[in-house]
Amino acid sequence: MDREHPTDTEPGRATGRQRTVPDAAGNALLPLLGGRSSALDASLPPLGFGLGWLTSGHSIAVGAVVALTVSAAIAVWRLRTGSRPLAVLFSLLAVTLGAVVAARTGNAADFFLVRFGSNLLSMLGWILSIAVRWPLLGVIVGTALRQGARWRRDPDLLRAYSRASWVWVGQYALRLAVFLPLWWADAVAALSLAQLILTWPLVALCIAGSWWVLRSCLPADHPGIHATRPVEPRGAASIEN
Repeated sequence: MDREHPTDTEPGRATGRQRTVPDAAGNALLPLLGGRSSALDASLPPLGFGLGWLTSGHSIAVGAVVALTVSAAIAVWRLRTGSRPLAVLFSLLAVTLGAVVAARTGNAADFFLVRFGSNLLSMLGWILSIAVRWPLLGVIVGTALRQGARWRRDPDLLRAYSRASWVWVGQYALRLAVFLPLWWADAVAALSLAQLILTWPLVALCIAGSWWVLRSCLPADHPGIHATRPVEPRGAASIEN
């Protein structure tokens, strides 16, 4: 896989030994698939809800106020640092809906139901993308590399993106497997902690895992994600000859 992407020499060193340029598409997965900042944004409000609920003698109202305060502070900070307003709005809306659901049902664990639904829909979306041969990992990386849909005409890339996308399906499935039993047991504190553990650390592992699967599935002679290798039309070789 040495030919997967161009190489460049490291500044200030001799050109005898080349260093691989960091993979632009791999780095692009962080913000596009929920990078460090978005993962932390998703975990801090639930953690605030759990802490507020615990320290107030199991008051849903206090927990909701703390979660909304944390979420609003994050929203203001993200907007000031140039984050996309729509992404900030969705994050704030998810916390607000969770607080409303918990307040209406009177069950603190129901604060997390909105997030369960989000993970379930995401998992189904990734599965559907694989089934229709438009794996989301390929869509995201292809967009990051400005390839459009050319990667779909390369059967090796299409297969690799499809297999690597299952890693993301597994991420959402793992969250649901952990969250749902905790919700059923009304383990609010454990749910808050699980939200923290299964956000950025899990996203980082998922990015690394899917990237390993992607690169492992490509043939040794494949030019890599930066260049597609479409199947030649039947008879093309004979015409050239």
